[in-house]
Amino acid sequence: MFRSLCVGLLASVAAGCASLPADRAGIDAAGPGPVASFDRFTYSGSDPTDTVALGSGDYRNPILQGFYPDPSITRVGDDYYLVTSTFSYFPGIPVFHSRDLVTWRQIGNAIDRPGQLDFGRLGLSRGVFAPTIEHRNGTFYILNTCVDCGDNFVLTATDPAGPWSDPTWLPDLRGGIDPSFFFDEDGSAWILNNGPPEGTPRYEGHRAIWIQRFDLATMQTTGPRKVLVDGGVDPSTNPIWIEGPHILKKDGWYYLLAAEGGTAVNHSQVALRSRRPDGPYTPNPANPILTQRDLAADRSNPITSAGHADLVQLPNGDWWATFLAVRPYRGDFYNTGRETFLLPVQWVDGWPRITRPGEPIATVHPRPALPRSPAGSVPTNGPFTVAYDFADAELGPEWMMMRNPDGRWYRLGDGALHLQARVAALGDNGNPSFLARRQQHRDAVAETTVRFVPERDGDEAGLVALQSDDHWLSVTIAHVGGRPVLRAALRDGSDDPATGRTLATAPLPGAPGTPVDLSITGNARRYQLAWRAAGTEWRTLADDIDPTILSTAHAGGFVGAVFGVYAHSGASR
Repeated sequence: MFRSLCVGLLASVAAGCASLPADRAGIDAAGPGPVASFDRFTYSGSDPTDTVALGSGDYRNPILQGFYPDPSITRVGDDYYLVTSTFSYFPGIPVFHSRDLVTWRQIGNAIDRPGQLDFGRLGLSRGVFAPTIEHRNGTFYILNTCVDCGDNFVLTATDPAGPWSDPTWLPDLRGGIDPSFFFDEDGSAWILNNGPPEGTPRYEGHRAIWIQRFDLATMQTTGPRKVLVDGGVDPSTNPIWIEGPHILKKDGWYYLLAAEGGTAVNHSQVALRSRRPDGPYTPNPANPILTQRDLAADRSNPITSAGHADLVQLPNGDWWATFLAVRPYRGDFYNTGRETFLLPVQWVDGWPRITRPGEPIATVHPRPALPRSPAGSVPTNGPFTVAYDFADAELGPEWMMMRNPDGRWYRLGDGALHLQARVAALGDNGNPSFLARRQQHRDAVAETTVRFVPERDGDEAGLVALQSDDHWLSVTIAHVGGRPVLRAALRDGSDDPATGRTLATAPLPGAPGTPVDLSITGNARRYQLAWRAAGTEWRTLADDIDPTILSTAHAGGFVGAVFGVYAHSGASR
C-alpha cells in the first residue's frame, strides 16, 4: 500500500502508520538515471480571509482547503467520515475522520493498491469521480465511478481506515456517474446515479437521475431501473448536469438532493421530495437550496460555484451540509481547485435550505453543537506551515503521485526521500518520479532541499508546481548544454512535454552533490522560482510568472494545483 511509504511531519505525522515492507524498501537498480535525495519539504500558506477574526466558538471555511471536491459524509455514532474525489491521482479517494465536523484527520485512502483500479495514461481529470460513503450494520461502503477506466463500482471495509476491498463492478449503471446508496428503515437498499436520459438527449448536458434496488447480500443491482429526474427540476429551461444524487428520509418524506447547473459559476443544489423512495418526486418551489450564482461577480474575496452537497444529522437533531465551492482570486481563476465547505441546514416549510437567496457563504461561522476533536498533526484549513523532515518510515496519506506506480522509483532512508530519475516526464500522461501534496492557499510557498548530480543533458531534479500534464512550473538542478545548472521552466500547453520551456538558468553553486534549497512562491499576482546555497540568501531565478496557467479556467479539468518533488532522466525516450 502507498500508506506504507510515510514521511515524518517533524515529530508525529506518521503515528499509527505501518512500517515499510521489505519488498518495497529499495529503488529499482535498473533505473536509467541518477538518484535525487530530498532532505526536507516545507509547505506554508495563508489567505486574505484569514484576517477575519475567529471567535472561540467559530470555525473557518473551507474545512478542507485545496483540491478536495465532491465531498460525501456519513455518521456512525459519534464519528463522522468523509471522502472526496481524486481523479487519476494515486492513492485515491482520501478517507477523513472527525467528531466535530470541523477538525478532520485523513485516516487512509480507499484506493491504495495498484491492482484495485488502473488509471493507465488517463488525463489527471479522469479516473475516480465523486465518491459516496455510507455505513450499515458494521460495513462501510464507498460507491464511485472510474471514468474511462471501468465505470461504476462499490468498495467495502469493516474499518474506514482500510483496507478497502477490490471493486465490485455495477454493469447496470454503465454510462453513469455519481452513484450513491439509500438504506431505508424497512431494510431495503437502493442505488442512485446520474446517467443518460431515456431516449436521445435533447441538448448538451441533458442527464437524468436513476434509481434501482440493490441486494447487499450479492452486492448487485436488482429489478428495474427508473428515472426519478429527467434533466432537472424545471425541464422547460433545459437544465444541465443534474448529478451527485442523495436520498434522505425525514418526517415521512423522502428527500432527493442533487447538484444542478454544471460545476462552474452556475452550480447549485436542488431538492425534491416524495412519499416513496422511487418517486414520483416533486421539486421544492424555492429551489435552489444552495448557490452563489445570484451574488455580484465583483464582490470582495468571493466564494463561487457552490453545490454537490451531502447532508448529515447530528445526535441532537441538527442537520449540516458538506459541499464543494471555489475561491477565485480574480474573475473565475483559482488554483486551489474545488474545496470542501460546511454550513448548517435550516428546514423551512418542510424543505432543507443551506443558503438563502443572495446569501454569501460564510468564511467564519459558529461551530456545530459537538465536542471538539483534537487538532490533527496535518492542518486542513486556516493559515499554517507543515514541515516534513523525511525521518520516519512512511509517507503521510496526503501525498500523491500521478496515476498508478510504475516500478520502484522511491524510497525513504538516511533522513531523506530518494527518487530515481526516470525517462517518464511530467508531460507524458504517465507515472513520473513525482510525489506531491496539494496547494491549499491562495498565497503559498513550497521549499525543499535537494542533493542531485545530473549525468547527461535532460537529467533534472527539484521542485514542481503542477495542475496537469500540460501545465506546470519547475525549479531544478539540471544538466543543460553539457554542464550542471539551476534551471527554471514551465509548460503551458504546447511546450515540450519532457522539459517544458526554459525560463532561466544559473550556475550551480558548490561541488556536485552539494545541497541546494529550492522554492516556489505563488499568489494572485505571480509565481516565483528561487534558490539558495546553504547559509546564503534566496536568489530569484524566474519571477512574474502568470499564476493563471495553473488555474482550472486556463488548464481545464477538475483538479487543483499541487506542489511536489521530482526527478527525471534525459536517457533516450
